[in-house]
Amino acid sequence: MQATAYTYDPQTRAGSVLLDDGTPVPFDAAAFDAGGLRLLRPGQRVRIELGPAPEGAEGGDAGRRVTLVTLQTF
Repeated sequence: MQATAYTYDPQTRAGSVLLDDGTPVPFDAAAFDAGGLRLLRPGQRVRIELGPAPEGAEGGDAGRRVTLVTLQTF
């Protein structure tokens, strides 16, 4: 799945992406580290993988969690 980097905090290595429909989805340091990236800038096009929602989360894509974020390559 593709998305656009929206926020990124280099201290925590966490942030969020925007899905193509504009839905923000957060990611944690584990998802960032899984992609092998060193830096992420807002506006970059990324490839993400979504995992199941954490226990008690609301439905829809917003309730799911990003398990991997890496740069989109063509």
